[in-house]
Amino acid sequence: MIIYWGEFKKGLDIYTQIKKVAPALHALNIGGGFPIRNSLGFEYDYQYIVDEIVRNIKESCEMSGIEEPDLYTEFGKYTVGESGAVIFKVIEQKQQNDTELWYIIDNSLMNTIPDAWSINEKFILLPINKWDHSYKRINIGGISCDHSDYYNSEQLNQQILLPSYEDPEGAHPLYIGFFHTGAYQDAISGYGGIKHCLIPSPKQVVVDIDENGNHYDYLYRDEQSVSNMLSILGYDE
Repeated sequence: MIIYWGEFKKGLDIYTQIKKVAPALHALNIGGGFPIRNSLGFEYDYQYIVDEIVRNIKESCEMSGIEEPDLYTEFGKYTVGESGAVIFKVIEQKQQNDTELWYIIDNSLMNTIPDAWSINEKFILLPINKWDHSYKRINIGGISCDHSDYYNSEQLNQQILLPSYEDPEGAHPLYIGFFHTGAYQDAISGYGGIKHCLIPSPKQVVVDIDENGNHYDYLYRDEQSVSNMLSILGYDE
């Protein structure tokens, strides 16, 4: 935060200098940077930061004898990050050695949550069911052939604990969810097209709530079909 306030002050000083020679200037863009919750223990005093930003701008303008500007922000992740989640089904368990238990999911982490793969972004990870089971340290692997298609404690420097269970027939699978993925994941990975290892784009469901508190969900896009991918590759029937 010390670095942030130092750079903020530099930008504010430049604004006040320009305003004195260009009175028509009326707007100041303070950029982005608001974090969003990436763990259940996350705490951040948004109100304090907002108050401090506004207070500093107001005081600087008063000292310089200029009019306070209209403020613009670019808090993209803060604005839309919590709007999205990605839910996977665990399709297989793999005991790598005495200590490594892997859950293999029904898609690719590289394709669906590219920030986790490319910049080691942390997301809130929770089981959707089997909450009453005992928990173990788990590694999560995607179904692509790439050795980087995984999500584990070493990569993220945090424990990944998920319910342990036995389901040899696959009749009662475990579902896991990555939450607060709404900022960049769809924009980067997109829907449709041809992805790594020809893994189809997943089903997209929209969940909404009206002013009366009633919940609605509907299928926005179905899982990408084989025929669609073959058509993109030029194998039309």
